Amino acid sequence: MKRKICVVVTARPSYSRIKTALEAIRDNPELELQLVVAASALLDRYGNATKTIENDGFKIAAKVFNVLEGENLTAAAKTTGIGILELSTVFDNLNPDIVVTVADRFETMATAISAAYMNIPLAHIQGGEVTGNIDEKVRHSITKLADYHFVASNDAYERVLKLGEASEFVFNTGCPSIDLASRVLNEPSLDFDPIQKYGGVGGHPDYSKGYWVVMQHPVTTEVTYSRSHIEETLHAMHATGDPVFWFWPNVDAGADGTSTGIRAFRENNSLENFHFFKNMDPTDFLKLLVNSKGLVGNSSVGIRECAFLGVPVINIGSRQNKRERGHNVHDVGYDRNDILTTIQKIKSSPRPQSSNVYGGGDAGLQIARYLTEVPLIFHKTITF
Repeated sequence: MKRKICVVVTARPSYSRIKTALEAIRDNPELELQLVVAASALLDRYGNATKTIENDGFKIAAKVFNVLEGENLTAAAKTTGIGILELSTVFDNLNPDIVVTVADRFETMATAISAAYMNIPLAHIQGGEVTGNIDEKVRHSITKLADYHFVASNDAYERVLKLGEASEFVFNTGCPSIDLASRVLNEPSLDFDPIQKYGGVGGHPDYSKGYWVVMQHPVTTEVTYSRSHIEETLHAMHATGDPVFWFWPNVDAGADGTSTGIRAFRENNSLENFHFFKNMDPTDFLKLLVNSKGLVGNSSVGIRECAFLGVPVINIGSRQNKRERGHNVHDVGYDRNDILTTIQKIKSSPRPQSSNVYGGGDAGLQIARYLTEVPLIFHKTITF
């Protein structure tokens, strides 16, 4: 009998975080992949990931529409509650042997609670990291609900052990997103026109001499400032005069302020050098990054994949607070002048060296192998 492995993807970034593990699970003769797509990963306004997933050859076993409109703290809490209701039904129908949840977004809490209360063994990918905001509360809570832990770094491994998890079920596999980055380094050329392939809105800048990528999300503990935060970044990038490929924020509380700030700035300024996207195939996105002048914003892709790719990153604000970094990250506050000063510093400096802080490119295969070997347990005791 094959083990049924149910992986829940709740947001567009989560798919790239787990894609190579999905491939390895699907291709392993001892495993059966049950892929569930839920929450913002299904919504066009946040970059619907289903087309990319299906084009990559994955069959979606179930779709869960549970995002409550509002993009505020109350909506996030209620979205999680709806997710528990809906995912419990999905798990009851699919009857998986192991449920896999990814990272630290608030929607992933629903996956963990549903599996734990239904006595289904739970595996957590990317536990043990620190950021200092609501994601950290979610991440460590899932660690305590999970039975198996596939962490992405040495520090995360040690932290999960300090949280009282049994060492025989904690595995430092690295991050599956680094697997994709490793493939891109082997064929790094930008072999597609981003605007022609993905549409989007905005100007059509000549990016042949270089461009910046911007991805900045609201911070859930600073929701009242999300508009003013994004305005500082908009002013800085506009002042550069360089081509900019900008990606819309995710569904976190405060996203409405971020989106409103972007729309208002577009109405009041000529942004011929800016082009805006909702989503992009994970491999194409990494190719866009590795050929850029750098990434600006607060996405974890700057901490993870860009470290491996050697892409300079201007990390703005507190969203990635205390997370392990490579040699590529420049931390700044929400200040246009600091951002511009750092842009000039990056332009005059050599590219940063690649870092393996989040793995070396074989995480997906390791995760699939461990899923075939671990005993099926859904109970544990604290080891400290």
